[in-house]
Amino acid sequence: MLEVGAGDGVKFTCYPDTVREITVAETDPFLLETVLMACKNGPIPVRTVAGDLTRIPAPNGAYDAVVCSLVLCSTPDLEQSLAALRRVLKPGGELRLYEHVRSANVLAAAAERFVAPLWSQMRGGCHPGRDTLTAIEKAGFVVDHVSRFSFHGVNHVLGVARTPN
Repeated sequence: MLEVGAGDGVKFTCYPDTVREITVAETDPFLLETVLMACKNGPIPVRTVAGDLTRIPAPNGAYDAVVCSLVLCSTPDLEQSLAALRRVLKPGGELRLYEHVRSANVLAAAAERFVAPLWSQMRGGCHPGRDTLTAIEKAGFVVDHVSRFSFHGVNHVLGVARTPN
């Protein structure tokens, strides 16, 4: 399993016993240190790779699953990042995601576009108006299921997409 944007590592406690190893790609050096401390004595071995989402240092088809959590909004090149994720997933592999996405409300989406330049500078490169689900489909993933919800007035999705077999 590859986890991109592992944050503080708290999600590692949620993985089932079937997960044998977690590879972490985290771009933030502070968060990477936090992840390493959080999983130091955990039951699942954790290793790290360079955090650049566009150039994941792994062979084609290396992972059964990739978990992205609030990270696709901040990658500088979403298209290239999704291509890299698809490359490292096995055929039929799962992309599990929790991301915030562009609002379906036209006025809210316009506001997201308006605040995006300043928001991005203040929030680690986050682009609040990205249409992440459409980008995932354009990258060749098949969206299995997705739940949409609002959290603190921001639209989010929680779902699974797969690489074609």
